[in-house]
Amino acid sequence: MSSQDIPEENLPAEQDHAHGAVGIADEENPFADPGLPPHEHRIQDIDERAARRSERMVALLFTVSMLATIGFIAAYFAVPHDKSIFVFPIGHVNALNFALGLTLGAALFCIGAGAVHWARTLMSDVEVADERHPIEASPEVRAKVHADFRQGAKESALGRRKLIRNTMFGAMALMPLSAVMLLGGLGPKPGTMLRHTLWAKGKRLINMNTNQPLRPEDVAVGSLTFAKPDGLEETDEEFQNEIAKAALMIVRLQPGNIKDKRELDWSHEGIVAFSKICTHVGCPISLYEQQTHHVLCPCHQSTFDLSDGARVIFGPAGHALPQLRIGVDSEGYLQALGDFEEPVGPAFWERG
Repeated sequence: MSSQDIPEENLPAEQDHAHGAVGIADEENPFADPGLPPHEHRIQDIDERAARRSERMVALLFTVSMLATIGFIAAYFAVPHDKSIFVFPIGHVNALNFALGLTLGAALFCIGAGAVHWARTLMSDVEVADERHPIEASPEVRAKVHADFRQGAKESALGRRKLIRNTMFGAMALMPLSAVMLLGGLGPKPGTMLRHTLWAKGKRLINMNTNQPLRPEDVAVGSLTFAKPDGLEETDEEFQNEIAKAALMIVRLQPGNIKDKRELDWSHEGIVAFSKICTHVGCPISLYEQQTHHVLCPCHQSTFDLSDGARVIFGPAGHALPQLRIGVDSEGYLQALGDFEEPVGPAFWERG
């Protein structure tokens, strides 16, 4: 329906927003201001029932946004973090991530769609053109800006359309709760989990290459062997998290070459076991020099002396590598005699 189909007395009053100097293009003024085209009224401008329908649609979108936000919060607590579901055509996805993404996306979309529908159907669509003016605003311009703001607020019908106003405030008030819930996605505090590994008394040392338990005769003098705790398999869900703390490097030295008394006491026939995780930023150490008994971290060249308690002799690492006390079990296999006595890896905020 256009304004031509409505009697003039039913049309809203127009405001004069035309240019101040409308002209006709000619040879002397080829770029004359043609002015603005006639304004076409929308159905909502002339039919209150249509305006009410638009109002209810906007309110519905804001209400759906509120429900989606509540669904986001409920999903965060109700959906198990390790559950997977099949979603066509994506495939298998994490159920919690899918639920959070779906509800948060719906909440944000409905707020945006409601605002757009409100602006396009209920707010004033009269085009306004102003002449260019200096950057510094004069008192008259400031007064006009304030007047325009008041006029815009009036034309938005925010005060009159209470259903839209209340549902919009509700949707926008609930939306920040989604961000609060997302903070929980950073995970729980580490607590004491960084202080402990899978190593415990009686845990056999398993060769990382052969996946077989190690005997003392399997470790030659001058060799470097990597080990993991017995029972930790690469197919385990938590393998990467656990091996990042429990990775072990084993070196056999001549007992007479071991300078540190505690290192000697915690060794077995010259076999010493130290954490493989560098104490700088947690890189895996893999470079060993037989003659000097030094190991080098390839990331930032921190160097540790394995014959002297794995103390730092070069580089940015802040402290020595933790040593694991080892022995042999009744069947002659190398075993741990406990866990590391200090947290492995780089210094962290909870280190005591």
